[in-house]
Amino acid sequence: MLRLSSLITFLPLSALLLLCIEASVHEYAADKFVDKGNAFFVHGGSEGIYSSAPGLNESSPGDSFIRFEKIIFRRPSELSNFSSGSVHAVVFEVEDRETIGGSAYGGQRAVCCTADLAKLGVCKEGEIIYRPSTNNPGWPHIFGASFEIDKYVTILQPRSIQITKTGMYNVYFIHCDPQLKEVVVEGKTVWKNPNGYLPGRMAPLMNFYGYMSLAFVVLGIFWFSQYARFWREVLPLQNCITLVITLGMLEMAFWYFDYAEFNETGVRPTGITVWAVTFGTVRRTVSWLIILIVSMGYGVVRPTLGGLTSKVLSLGGTFFVASEVLELIENVGAVSDLSGKARLFFVLPVAILDAFFIIWIFTSLSSTLNKLQARRMTVKLDVYRKFTNALAVAVIVSVGWILYELYFKSNDVYNEQWQNAWIIPAFWQVLSFSLLCVICALWAPSQNSMRYAYSSEDAGEEFDKGETLTLIRPSSLSSKDAMSPIFRSAESGNDLLHGDREEEKTA
Repeated sequence: MLRLSSLITFLPLSALLLLCIEASVHEYAADKFVDKGNAFFVHGGSEGIYSSAPGLNESSPGDSFIRFEKIIFRRPSELSNFSSGSVHAVVFEVEDRETIGGSAYGGQRAVCCTADLAKLGVCKEGEIIYRPSTNNPGWPHIFGASFEIDKYVTILQPRSIQITKTGMYNVYFIHCDPQLKEVVVEGKTVWKNPNGYLPGRMAPLMNFYGYMSLAFVVLGIFWFSQYARFWREVLPLQNCITLVITLGMLEMAFWYFDYAEFNETGVRPTGITVWAVTFGTVRRTVSWLIILIVSMGYGVVRPTLGGLTSKVLSLGGTFFVASEVLELIENVGAVSDLSGKARLFFVLPVAILDAFFIIWIFTSLSSTLNKLQARRMTVKLDVYRKFTNALAVAVIVSVGWILYELYFKSNDVYNEQWQNAWIIPAFWQVLSFSLLCVICALWAPSQNSMRYAYSSEDAGEEFDKGETLTLIRPSSLSSKDAMSPIFRSAESGNDLLHGDREEEKTA
């Protein structure tokens, strides 16, 4: 429910335009080479891949592979009047990144062989510089195809590279010929793990969402059983909580089926993904709004929000749109880590709206607590204090986790910690579910549900009429005076409902 994530994990705008998930299947649609240093690059993808037999015999080939299918290099027909050097496919594990490229006499590192390096006899000028890996025999894999004169298309022969060592693997298409700067690459590569096509960094999430679906089912059984038993006592607030639980069950189920289908085919099912994203966004939006209106005292100490209704709905609608767009960008597009400044354009609005929700919630809670204390509504005050403490803990934990995310990303530039990356999105789901459980425990339907509701006796003074974000100074109240109604109730053998009547008489 309380979600401060989406600050770290996101993808660039170009991912949204694809409208289909590509991770285990990376497709190239006339991708242009980019000039970097003295070489020309196309990033073909990077994924964490597990060995076929991790921990047993990593030297034996198995079902983990990277397969090149229908890779074509195409140049303009008007530039086909010469033969060229090779356009290479380079496959390497991130630990072996230093085996690609070199420098002469301590100079600037280059990928393509320079005249100085050629004089030293370590490479042929115009070719890619590389040396065999000492940690992974037979790597990196470098192969290519060249253009013949009057030919504007050349085909890279299909091949499959077995993965015998768990790691983060990268594919680049590289050439060193400036005359080929207009060349584009077409085709696809297929990446597979031992248990399916789900990328290694995402593989644990399938089981995670399976467990989260089970957790929501257990919570739903508890909540709906209470709801059915005391349906005559149900409050509007409890109907909203029921909606959140239902949305959560649907969201977790859709995410599980999304990952299961992804794992089976290698291409993420767009329809299921969009539904999972939408259910999640609606759930988070409704959750924020519930927390906000409860903080204002709606349905518990005041019958309506008055003039604040339109402002609350406007904030919720804005958050839904911003969050939906961001989630689609994150989940409906290429999974590879690509750079892009456009990501900040989508992440900042959600972060700002999250912060605004938090400020408004705690400001409203402060005002509500002060007034409950002043009117000596001890039962409601106790519930609101527990609610405030739970929110405060959630916010503190969230801020701490955001700082950890920043640390994690800043110290994992090459995604070497990919096997732990799934924990970041999983944490927010667990925190959200935990806060939902707390709210369910505080406001579960019961025979005494109405003691939390707004009553006509509460209207003795105007409660927050026309209030937006103003703080009210707490009135002085001794602990003895605050607890005396409960002590009198205990001595007379009455239950908390009688205690509420006593406190309302003294309010």
